[in-house]
Amino acid sequence: METPQGLRQRKPSDSSHRVDGIHVADDRDEKPRPNASRDEVVWGKTPSGEVFRVPTTHDVLTALFNPAYPKSHLDVLNLSLLGLQLVLFYFLPRSASKVFFFFYFAFWRAAYDAGLGWVLTKQSKKKWIVREIQRLGWLDQNRKPAMRNWIRAQLAGKMGKDYSFDELPLEYNAWLLFRQLVDVILLNDFLAYCMFAFSCFRVPTGLSLTVHVMRWIGGVALIAFNLWVKTEAHGVVKDYGWYWGDVFFQRGNLVFDGVFELAPHPMYSVGYAGYYGLSLIVGSYPVLFVSLVAHAAQFAFLVFFENPHIERMYGKRQPIAVRKPLPSTGPRKQNAVPPTSHEDCTDGLSTPPATEGETASETELETEVETDKPTRKPNKTLHAPRVSNESLKKTAVQQQPVSEHDLHYKYFRRDVVGLLNIDLLRSSDAMLVLLIFYILVASCLPIMSHRATLALHFAHASTWCIFHSFGLGLLLRAQSRSKFLVRHFIKNYAYPVNDNGDGAVQEAFTNWKSLYNMSLCMTYISLVGLAWKTYALPGSWTEGDDLLCHTLGALLIGLHIWAAMESYEVLGVFGWFYGDFFAEDFPAHLEYTGIFRYLDNPELMSGASFLGLALISGSKLVGLLAVLRFFAHWWFLHNVETPHMRKLYGDSLRKEAGFVKVIKNVATKNARLLESRAGRHAPEIRRVAKEVKGTFDKVFEETADVVEEFLAKSKPKISEVMQETKVLLQQSRERLIITRVANDLSSYDTAKYKLSICPSKSGDTRFHLGEPIHVKWEAPQRHSRRDWIGIYRVGANKSTLITQIATFGLWVPVHNEEWDGNAPVDNTHVTSKGPQIGTVVFQGSTLPWTIGRYEVRYHHDGKHNVLGIDGPLEVYVNKPTSLDFTSIRESLTNIIPLCLDNDPNLIPLSCGGTRDPSTDGDESNAFGDARDPDDFSFWSEGQAKRICTAIEQAFNVEYVPEVIVADANLTRLANRILVSKQLLVS
Repeated sequence: METPQGLRQRKPSDSSHRVDGIHVADDRDEKPRPNASRDEVVWGKTPSGEVFRVPTTHDVLTALFNPAYPKSHLDVLNLSLLGLQLVLFYFLPRSASKVFFFFYFAFWRAAYDAGLGWVLTKQSKKKWIVREIQRLGWLDQNRKPAMRNWIRAQLAGKMGKDYSFDELPLEYNAWLLFRQLVDVILLNDFLAYCMFAFSCFRVPTGLSLTVHVMRWIGGVALIAFNLWVKTEAHGVVKDYGWYWGDVFFQRGNLVFDGVFELAPHPMYSVGYAGYYGLSLIVGSYPVLFVSLVAHAAQFAFLVFFENPHIERMYGKRQPIAVRKPLPSTGPRKQNAVPPTSHEDCTDGLSTPPATEGETASETELETEVETDKPTRKPNKTLHAPRVSNESLKKTAVQQQPVSEHDLHYKYFRRDVVGLLNIDLLRSSDAMLVLLIFYILVASCLPIMSHRATLALHFAHASTWCIFHSFGLGLLLRAQSRSKFLVRHFIKNYAYPVNDNGDGAVQEAFTNWKSLYNMSLCMTYISLVGLAWKTYALPGSWTEGDDLLCHTLGALLIGLHIWAAMESYEVLGVFGWFYGDFFAEDFPAHLEYTGIFRYLDNPELMSGASFLGLALISGSKLVGLLAVLRFFAHWWFLHNVETPHMRKLYGDSLRKEAGFVKVIKNVATKNARLLESRAGRHAPEIRRVAKEVKGTFDKVFEETADVVEEFLAKSKPKISEVMQETKVLLQQSRERLIITRVANDLSSYDTAKYKLSICPSKSGDTRFHLGEPIHVKWEAPQRHSRRDWIGIYRVGANKSTLITQIATFGLWVPVHNEEWDGNAPVDNTHVTSKGPQIGTVVFQGSTLPWTIGRYEVRYHHDGKHNVLGIDGPLEVYVNKPTSLDFTSIRESLTNIIPLCLDNDPNLIPLSCGGTRDPSTDGDESNAFGDARDPDDFSFWSEGQAKRICTAIEQAFNVEYVPEVIVADANLTRLANRILVSKQLLVS
């Protein structure tokens, strides 16, 4: 026989099989096909690369219940357990039978979904079953010959003549042994469910004969459908897929046919229709609810084992933010797309779903992807005028190829889907949340008394009043001091880099205007609502002061309306919405005309409507709200608007308004008239007046000085307290760990454990952010193979003997094969037989992504005992020498590749990356090179988060990962950072 070139000697499209939902090329067809060889051979391959011939296997029903087939000891155990269930069902009373079989079924269902799921997951990740068999020596002739001979007898008796126990690899024999255990669990699980259902059988009362007949017909139909699905699924996947053979060895490519095109994961979805059919027949709600829970457990098995295993075995990672040119749609479309548009970032690790054709073979993948996206050929009948070569080059430079990524970020930017991506500083999102809140509150409110209703309306109006003055005031003050709103939109949303930051400013101002207008309207609507609830028509308009109160109230409301209209006429829409807090390029200047000729802050008259409604309603609650409104607006003027006006206009602000000046002049004249009539007492009156005035001025000045001095002195202290609080929170978060300490350290010579940090590229222990850190370790004889090394901030651990803070993933195992993620593969203490020296590498997610000083610690046996320490090492980031494009881009050329793990398929070509041929299409020929040399991509959003962290520490500019993914280009990102710095610094 010739050596096989692959895993099979026939075409991979003959037939197919796989685990539920996804199946692979089948081992054989049950019926011979024309032109097919009778000696057709299927080949398997172990993870180590060993190729072997796959023997014939038999399905469980034939092997277990056909008397002609020999029975292993496990088969006898299985049949005994099944027979015991039948005996117990026959002899136990129905009440006891229900309870017993309920718990008995729960046990086998847990053994299936939890037990097999746990074991298969460990086998899928670290080949745990095979490793355990090797460790225990079950198949080792020298260590445990009796166990090996027993297993050999169990397996050989159930197989055909083409099976050879000694010639087949350990993985295949382990799978055969594992499938016998699966048979015990699956058959007992099925029979236990049936016994429980039969124990609960009853005839529902109150139903017509027709309903009973339909119930039985429906139940039988569902059971028959269930059996058909299972039979067809087994016919497709065969024993290899039925018993998760690909967890042990590989055999063929992914293809789809048969029942797997009926529904996603048919063995786990529609394949459990029999549960509900039997529930209909027995007419029992307990059986129905147990069926639902059992079915949900099966879906949990699918989610937590099956799908992750499929991703590990067959999933192909797809990079994020790869710009693939789309087919040309004519000159208009090409020119319509700006060169700064961006691409879709929703794809991360892409694993084909269970029923999609993309999970076929690699060739099928390419074909189906091409046919799934229809393309348009450019119109070949269009003729362009002849131009020179230089003109063609310029046109090629100007016309960038259009990509789906660019189009995505042209039309979509963190749009709200349901309640996902809610941003309360976007007015539309805030209104959506507010609408949902009002509807929920209105739906949940009970019937309340009049007093409770008034209290609710008062709380509602007070909330809006406080939010309008204090909430929006604080937001506006933050915008004045640090451009908070503009900074927020720069951080969270991608804008064309050639707009010089205008997009962020415009969007921030637009959303502020909507929020302000909404708050203004809701403030007065809630006020009117409270006044309406407290208002009662007077019994007699001519008695008492009701008519006077209504008259004065109407005048005050009219005064407010007049003042607001006059203010808007002078301020315009720009001043009404506080445009000078946002638009620095807008020609803003002071004009003391109209109502501002008399008053500096006519907005204070907005309290007139509150007072007017208080007089009309005669309510103390409305009057209290008017007082609250006055003080809130006074705070807004003195803490938000006035400081900003001084900052913006400086000395051009007038000291006194016309109204104040007139009052002072009248007061001065009256004072002089009083002095002239006082005669000889005039000097004394003048002295007392000056003293009183001087006292008030002095008190005011001293108070202002004290407040300013307090704020000046307290600001650094408050900042220091805030920083210390952040450090304490970080430390308390780090200390949220249950420290595990070993008790066998006395048998280890801790002096023989050594750590050494390898020098960085610069030749010292200073590592650039994202640069891999190599650490050499040395351990003595019989050291634990579960030892691990962690990296921590210097000073975070007070003890040098025990580590008491969490690693947050910043650790690497000394022996990687002994660990499954963050947990050891097994709990058995394993030691090495001799002294070892090795090197571990901190890279990617195991690196600290915050600049600072760190140390490395060697830990014992998966616990927190420290056996060696080395350090400190410093993590730094290159910062630009000046705020210009060249310096920023130069810094990014160091940062981006390190954040992308120096993966040549991801980093820009200008930084040493390589071209992925799969990203270049036919359309790239129309534009020359399909990929910009500065383009980069990602395997996951985590890499984009690293870039965000690095940029924040290098340039003091914050972005969310979506913005980084939207750019995905070195030059664009450098331009964005430059524009952001210039905008925020100015």
